[in-house]
Amino acid sequence: MSYVTTKDGTQIYYKDWGTGPTVVLSHGWPLTADSWEAQMFHLASNGFRVIAHDRRGHGRSSQPWHGNEMNTYADDLAHLLDTLDVKDAALFGFSTGGGEVARYVGRHGTKRIAKLGLISAVPPLMVKTDKNPGGLPVSVFDEIRAGSIADRSQLYKNIASGPFFGYNRPGAKPSQGVIDAFWMQGMLGGHKNTYDCIKAFSETDFTEDLKKFDKPTLILHGDDDQIVPIDAAARASAKLVPHAKLVVYAGAPHGITDTHKEKLNADMLAFVKS
Repeated sequence: MSYVTTKDGTQIYYKDWGTGPTVVLSHGWPLTADSWEAQMFHLASNGFRVIAHDRRGHGRSSQPWHGNEMNTYADDLAHLLDTLDVKDAALFGFSTGGGEVARYVGRHGTKRIAKLGLISAVPPLMVKTDKNPGGLPVSVFDEIRAGSIADRSQLYKNIASGPFFGYNRPGAKPSQGVIDAFWMQGMLGGHKNTYDCIKAFSETDFTEDLKKFDKPTLILHGDDDQIVPIDAAARASAKLVPHAKLVVYAGAPHGITDTHKEKLNADMLAFVKS
């Protein structure tokens, strides 16, 4: 297993598949690099080197008590890319990972990056504020926190079997395997880490980070995303990122890395080849 160790001693696990131009993937909450496996397999099979890490406190990485916030997540990502001396990479973030990618650009720039991608991503800001009236009320995230304290395992099962993959919609055909994989990945994470991360993904404002995007940017989002609603997320981000290309997946839920993986794989491959 491959790890890098950050300056505070946290071990960050990563996968490094294939050879060729580099693609780097940042995962969502409360998941791991495994949530990208369909995209990693497809891209690596088509001539790319694909790197994906487990965020601190998630998956196979260390579970430090501190540092479970976006600045440290971004610095961990920078340490990984610096250690591996990644150059001219396409950097994609899914959901919470989209926030990590945005904050990475805000703090570390794009010297190692050639292209950027946001997939079902949380930027610019999820929570409702005076300046962000289209956001979700903080009570939504308080409920997730309460669920995490009360029965974290059941919370993950409820999210996966319901809104995350759109399995609560009429006519949906839930996959027990996809639900189980989500639950398993979530339960690998630390209780404190995944709890803290709820605040990190919901209350961090990435507006100024997005304004620093100076590379070709692809924004992909389902218009039936019940987790990160598209209007306050992808559509708002597309207005902030110069020359961003917004692709809307009609009727698609949040978890398009699984539910729409064939289309997503093709769109990502076309973008990194362009």
